[in-house]
Amino acid sequence: MIIKEDVVITPFDLDRTLHIYLPKGYKKSNKRYPVFYMYDGHNLFDDKDATYGKSWGIKKFLDESEYQMIVVGIECNHEKNYRLWEYCPYDFMDPVFGEVKGQGKEFMQWVVDELKPYIDKKYRTLCDREHTAIGGSSMGGLMSIYTMMCHSDTFSKGACISPYMYHVYDNLKVELKEMHKDSKVYISWGSYENRSKNIFAKVTHQNCRIASQFSEKGAILYLNEVVKGNHSEAAWEKEVPTFMEFLCKDWK
Repeated sequence: MIIKEDVVITPFDLDRTLHIYLPKGYKKSNKRYPVFYMYDGHNLFDDKDATYGKSWGIKKFLDESEYQMIVVGIECNHEKNYRLWEYCPYDFMDPVFGEVKGQGKEFMQWVVDELKPYIDKKYRTLCDREHTAIGGSSMGGLMSIYTMMCHSDTFSKGACISPYMYHVYDNLKVELKEMHKDSKVYISWGSYENRSKNIFAKVTHQNCRIASQFSEKGAILYLNEVVKGNHSEAAWEKEVPTFMEFLCKDWK
């Protein structure tokens, strides 16, 4: 079952839609469930809601699997290039999109300080960090890395799929200070995502270096270079079974 409801992102005073998956049997039981929070929530469940007409198919996957969880998808800002602003913790200049003013820190803190308590109060959740995950792709993947760096005290698992770190890697690589040693982090990138072999090599280096930093702090890593993987929801849908099994096998 998918529920849509609007909330206010208080740092920006903006209304935003949540796309919330409740597992089968939720209404008929008193059971509490783990929660997977995900950026770009409109792309997760239904092709009609997805930006490019193709979702990750997570509802179908979970309905047909043994995983038991609530998924809270946070729709992005569709106005101009403000998605980039909200999903990046640092300022940068892009030749195509122009100036990006990083609002990712404020957005992340809203997720931690306001959204999670709201979900824990309204739904039957297991609210401890062991039963709380964060995930996203592209800029949402960057935000997932950033969130795990800053709040492994809240999230024990992170799915960082095709993270877009190109402009902000130098900022990000000095961000990680401390981390819970039992944290799990999945980082992936596709071999067909980049325009050239040089860029692909650079992206691979960045992902591996960030993964190494997580590992040095005691986290458990899964690096997945997806052969022939491109930068699309159709490609990321194929990764759902892989990152779910690595991160959430104890949620079955």
